[in-house]
Amino acid sequence: MKKLCALTLIFILLLTAAGSGCADKASSGPVSEDPASNPESGQVPENPENPFEGKELSVCAGAGLIKPMNELVSGFENRTGADIQVRYGGSAEIFGILVAQECDVFIPGAYYYTGQAMGRHYVFNESVTNLTLHIPVIAVPRGNPGNISGLEDLAKPGIKLALGDPKGPAIGKVAEKICGKCGILPEVENNTIVRTATVNQLLIYIVTGQADATIIWEDMANWGEASGKLETIPIPAEQNSIKTIPTAVSVYTEEPELAEAFNTYIASEEAAASWEKWGFKPCSS
Repeated sequence: MKKLCALTLIFILLLTAAGSGCADKASSGPVSEDPASNPESGQVPENPENPFEGKELSVCAGAGLIKPMNELVSGFENRTGADIQVRYGGSAEIFGILVAQECDVFIPGAYYYTGQAMGRHYVFNESVTNLTLHIPVIAVPRGNPGNISGLEDLAKPGIKLALGDPKGPAIGKVAEKICGKCGILPEVENNTIVRTATVNQLLIYIVTGQADATIIWEDMANWGEASGKLETIPIPAEQNSIKTIPTAVSVYTEEPELAEAFNTYIASEEAAASWEKWGFKPCSS
């Protein structure tokens, strides 16, 4: 049984109980040439002897990844005997855990944080593997009470926005970049009624009608908590800032074989079914 460490606010726990090739799309991070970390060849074999029985691993993952990650962790534990402890939080938050040497596998919500970790030698560069795309969209409550049809409408007087903290979840920094590129950042900042520490909290503000709009990841519309309670509005490619979710092994891990096995498993073709089930797009798309 995996143990989820609560590093986010009580809203995230409520969400969990009830139930987010290309740093930007144009660029890609390094991918290991080692067959052991190649997502097309790396699968954890069925082993009745449970090769990692009794071993523990600490995984730090962006809060928006909770749905597919819960499935993948369960599958990995069942076939290896390992105990995977997952710490979910904003990308900046889990980066801090990595720096504190308390993380074996690092999976932020955008490649930016992995790039920072590589530059500071916190992860094995050869272990970095791109998992899936993260596509920002505008989300509004069902019925669209703010009559939002595009980014420019987020700047209209009187619109109440909930946005991620640029110093917290990856979506916060992304939303700031998108609005800045569109030339509406000052107006958007005036309309923002709350900045959240995780992307999951943004979903709550929308489904409860406390805000007229937010910018979240497209895949979150597949969550049960969102079903029938929100609508999404695509952001045109020329205005958007599509990100990649990478995974990497920490240089501080005391279980390198287990960490590499898990890193490989979540990037494998077998794992792709879980990512796609929850609305994530492959990097090749």
